Amino acid sequence: MPDETIKQSLAKQGVSRRDFLKLSGLLAAAMGLQAAPVEASGLPVSLNAPASGYQEQAILHAIETKQRLPVIWLEFQDCTGCTEAVSRSVSPSLGNLVLNTLTIEYHETLSAAAGFQVEQAKKDAMEKYAGQYVLVVEGSIPTDNDGSYCVIGGRSAVDILKEAAAGAAAIIAVGNCAAYGGLPKAKPNPTGAKGVWELITDKAVVNISGCPAIPEATTGVIAHFAVFGTLPKLDKLNRPLTFYGKTVHDRCLRRPFYEAGKFALSFDDEGAREGYCLYKLGCKGPTTYNACATIKWDQGLSFPIQSGHPCLGCSEPNFWDGGGFYEGQSAPLDRPTIAAVGAAIGAGAALGIGTALVNQSKKKAKKGES
Repeated sequence: MPDETIKQSLAKQGVSRRDFLKLSGLLAAAMGLQAAPVEASGLPVSLNAPASGYQEQAILHAIETKQRLPVIWLEFQDCTGCTEAVSRSVSPSLGNLVLNTLTIEYHETLSAAAGFQVEQAKKDAMEKYAGQYVLVVEGSIPTDNDGSYCVIGGRSAVDILKEAAAGAAAIIAVGNCAAYGGLPKAKPNPTGAKGVWELITDKAVVNISGCPAIPEATTGVIAHFAVFGTLPKLDKLNRPLTFYGKTVHDRCLRRPFYEAGKFALSFDDEGAREGYCLYKLGCKGPTTYNACATIKWDQGLSFPIQSGHPCLGCSEPNFWDGGGFYEGQSAPLDRPTIAAVGAAIGAGAALGIGTALVNQSKKKAKKGES
């Protein structure tokens, strides 16, 4: 229930006070906080501690006192890939732990109810938590032919989106489709597909782009709002800078081969077998902003380039219409700063440590029961 605090929910999951304190620091790293808004957190302004201390204390204070955050998750023209990504992230990862501090009031795919029952549940949640809930949108919104290409419960996606957005405290567009239109918007865009921020212009919309979006990027933004009640810093495309501040190329493990001028020229040549740079095979890493190379997928196991496939640029607008996926490109390449690389590695490490920490807590709880 949202009336329950985040701390109370974690305690029920077997997270001890000691681990709870550790998680406060890990959350700060995972969210990539540079400076915590102490005044907004409710902590005494007179505290004179380093910035990192502010961050952890602000998070600790929020988790102990704030209620769980209600979430309404809408799906429109999508493949459910972003839901799959979040639901199949490492369990329990730090991302999943953050999700456990929420209450999913409505989600077509994950809800047990269906039909009029689940639609009524959504209506009740929007009324009860008006101005408090986070609205997460997955999938693009068709606007042509009066929105008839996506109708749910007899209503168009446009109407459903605008109604839910009106009472939302924060709006998050998850995946390239919700953010920028994605595949449905590819030329000739027969449904008139648009991203959320093209339709909702009176409120800030955070875009967690990608196909699908990295789960930890989604949960990290929700965690930021749950803890501080504010959205993180965004880039010009409304993406959180923590996860989209540098290109995939900047942090790529094949970057040294690029610097040495060693490129794979085909997928089965010696260069490909040796792990050479995939730039000449169409890799869009130099012009794609995302944290794939640091957070990766499946508990940090791998990401496309590490597995031998060029980056498709799926976190950028209109990537489906950007030319052939396996055609080379020309792009200005900037070397990453030491600070930027360090911050990215730190966030990835925090997510890994968080997974181990919560696993350990649950194992202790199970031993105590036996």
